[in-house]
Amino acid sequence: MDSYYFSKQAQQVTHFEVNQSLSEIAEHNFKQLGVSNINCETIDGLKGIQGKIYDTIYVDPSRRHETKGKVFFLKDCEPNIPNHTSELLTSCELLLIKTAPMLDISAGLEELPHVFQVHVVAVNNDVKELLWLLKKDYSGSVEIITKNFKKNETETYRFNYNETSEAVYDEPKRFLYEPNSAILKSGAFNLISTDFKLKKLHENTHLYTSEALREFPGRRFKIETIVPYSRKELKKQAIKKANITTRNFPESVTNIRKKHKIKDGGDVYLFFTTIYTLKKVVLICSKIKDSV
Repeated sequence: MDSYYFSKQAQQVTHFEVNQSLSEIAEHNFKQLGVSNINCETIDGLKGIQGKIYDTIYVDPSRRHETKGKVFFLKDCEPNIPNHTSELLTSCELLLIKTAPMLDISAGLEELPHVFQVHVVAVNNDVKELLWLLKKDYSGSVEIITKNFKKNETETYRFNYNETSEAVYDEPKRFLYEPNSAILKSGAFNLISTDFKLKKLHENTHLYTSEALREFPGRRFKIETIVPYSRKELKKQAIKKANITTRNFPESVTNIRKKHKIKDGGDVYLFFTTIYTLKKVVLICSKIKDSV
């Protein structure tokens, strides 16, 4: 499917697949889809590119190892991209590598040289993949670009990987902000506090607050009530149904629902969290709908 969509943007696509039956299936499917600019070659792609130059080489390494099972480092994937980065970059202007979201960005940057961009791609707040862009001899800063594709809009946030910032901590104010999953994966926890002029609730609580409502790449809530976390205090609120989220909190959502007899759903949003004073609180919120 990746090759199919590349064929809509490129004049010519070469599809390498070492497994003959899979290569034949792919070629058959391309014909059924009416695609005529994809050339299928049944060969190891590392051998197939030798002596050729492409505008872009795209690699989607297999994340399963014959003996290790599911793997989480690029060196354990098939092919071993870190071992072949040099020869891949010799054969193209741009190298694009797709990996699963489980791969740690810092670990990936340690394995891969010449990375100039990493794209964290999410759809409806679910991170689907990481895209690594490499150029031969590149040694500058790495730009991290987060994308969260929603039904009516796309949330984009970008920053330089080594960029640092100091967050300011405060107690919950009038509004609460929860970053989208792409930003959480990127690790830009302090930068978004600075960039959007928001206070952070705790160093390890990736929730943010402000007195005035701000635009933000994630979910926004109005804090209706702040309750100290205890069975007695929560019982006073008489909440029977709510959407529950935990951030930097010792109990799971399942245990909280069972203990306090709260069903899932409705228009009430509960955030069980720890604030910078180390107090455990429950933020009772209403969701602010997207403007789009």
